[in-house]
Amino acid sequence: MRLLHTMLRVTDLEQSIEFYTQLMGMQLLRRKDYPEGRFTLAFLGYGDESENTALELTHNWDTDHYDLGNAYGHIAIEVDDVYAACDAIKAKNGEVVREAGPMKHGNTVLAFVKDPDGYMIELLGTKRND
Repeated sequence: MRLLHTMLRVTDLEQSIEFYTQLMGMQLLRRKDYPEGRFTLAFLGYGDESENTALELTHNWDTDHYDLGNAYGHIAIEVDDVYAACDAIKAKNGEVVREAGPMKHGNTVLAFVKDPDGYMIELLGTKRND
């Protein structure tokens, strides 16, 4: 068994695709419209889905708002350098909501970024101590 994908519902598919490709470095792997169901699915990731987990963005054409809820936590993405990743995201007008630095009560360097729909993304360095 393996984890195939995680799905997020988004209100502006083009803005979300731009965020995940331009700021987070993912590739658009595939995209398909479902006119009868009035939705579009877009799959993004860091490599072929046969070997990597993907992020599925679901855009329901008739929905312009979602409540995030209080059970959702975050998506974690490994980066080579958390500080440099935050600088690059801010340079492209991305929202860093927790600057890079050691986690509370630990040494692992992390940061948090917010996507266009308000979903939290944790950036973790490749060298983790906790």
